[in-house]
Amino acid sequence: MGERKLIRDLMSVGVPTCKLDTPIVDIARFLLEQNVEEMVVLGESGEGLGVVGYPELARAYTREDARQLKAEDVMREGVPELPPDIPLKAAAQMLLDQGIAVAYMTHNAGGIIYPASRISLRHFVRHLAAESDEDIKDLGIAAARKAPLEQFIERRDAARRRAGQKGKSST
Repeated sequence: MGERKLIRDLMSVGVPTCKLDTPIVDIARFLLEQNVEEMVVLGESGEGLGVVGYPELARAYTREDARQLKAEDVMREGVPELPPDIPLKAAAQMLLDQGIAVAYMTHNAGGIIYPASRISLRHFVRHLAAESDEDIKDLGIAAARKAPLEQFIERRDAARRRAGQKGKSST
């Protein structure tokens, strides 16, 4: 199996994001459907303001008004960052020491710093369990990614399917 030593070799490019006013029910569904740990909550300029993950959703679940809450009501402020060029074992230890499941690598575009990639405890477990490079070919900076237009079409089609399902369930 090829040698993966740095965060950049194992990270996922692309970060699940939402707006401040996103209903937490939608966030919960997304996390479950996409099998991700958390989403970054973005400000109006696209900057990362906080995160919503399983701990924040579980705390919200205990509230009477849980289904009316938005991302801004429950988010953990701040977006944990790590540089992409540190060793994987050091990164894993840093996540454990900070008590977080995900850290982000940021990008600066036009003066706006936004989360561009992520590494999580799940990445390290997948790397540990991998029997070959094929098992983790979707990870790292060299991973094959879909073109933006292809991603747009997939998201549009998924939204149409969800809208169609909602229409059927209300009849």
